[in-house]
Amino acid sequence: MRRFITKTRLSVALTALVSVAATLTLAAATGLPSAAHDDHGRDQGAQQLGDPDYGVCRGTDERCYHDWGNFDPATNGYKVLLYTRTAGPRHANLGPALAAGLNPPLTAANVVQNAIIKLGQDNGFSVDYTEDVAQLASPNQLFRYNAVIFYSTSRDTLDDGAQTSLRQYIRGGGGFVGIHNAFGTEYNWPWYEGLLGGTNYYDHGPAQAGTVETLDRRDVSTAELPTRWNFTDEWYNLVPFPSKVRFLASVDEDTMLRGTEGSMGHPGHGDFHPVAWCQYYDGGRAFLTTLGHDAKDFVTDGSYAGAAEFQKLIIGGIESAMGKTPFCK
Repeated sequence: MRRFITKTRLSVALTALVSVAATLTLAAATGLPSAAHDDHGRDQGAQQLGDPDYGVCRGTDERCYHDWGNFDPATNGYKVLLYTRTAGPRHANLGPALAAGLNPPLTAANVVQNAIIKLGQDNGFSVDYTEDVAQLASPNQLFRYNAVIFYSTSRDTLDDGAQTSLRQYIRGGGGFVGIHNAFGTEYNWPWYEGLLGGTNYYDHGPAQAGTVETLDRRDVSTAELPTRWNFTDEWYNLVPFPSKVRFLASVDEDTMLRGTEGSMGHPGHGDFHPVAWCQYYDGGRAFLTTLGHDAKDFVTDGSYAGAAEFQKLIIGGIESAMGKTPFCK
């Protein structure tokens, strides 16, 4: 008996194929479960938020990296530039705004700057710091550093010259470390969004305790971390969701007792809420973490839960972005 496919059946079949294709495309782009719920029905939260394409080599393939001989640590050692300029909200742990120039005077309230300098001294790399955009005016200024750290910068903190300089630096093999409100910076510059892992800060809920889960202990930034550790932060909600990166740590939203909904309505990310990742990007290396809100993150006396783990995380991220240790392995 001959079988006939009705127009209705054909339409249903085509619709199913289109749906499967879209699902597979999304899964490939994000590296995450493609449905709103995984195979066990668990909530995946706000993750399916687009598939931005930044037109550069990006992801976890080390062939995206090239430095063209721009760095000679055997002769010059390892050095980073810490940039903390804010053109909008300023986190209290940055302290008062800094004077112009390189390495201006600090006060005790400049907690982040003092802490990163100390971490460098303890771990074999030197630190220059600035909030003067003129110090980023040319690629040659940046090529003096094995990595550039943006720590809680905000809004349009770079002018046109500094944007060009940063892009050329990264394209020449530079390292980038983005910490906390680096995600609330340069919103209207797609290349920078890609540098962050294809994402930006959207909002956050109440500052509160939560449990961080170490996802990948092969990386130098997480190798010494426990599987789970307690920490307090603002737990940034992100848009778009990070893509084409190696996820290193996440927060267990079930441990966030004050809820996950942010100030602008973001519902949180459900069962997978990343807080640290790494990627190769446009010739360079980038290590990213949304953690780092509180001045107490840098205490060393054990009085603040998770401070020691946070410091290990960012030291490892800085060292790997510099090329001092293996990157994103």
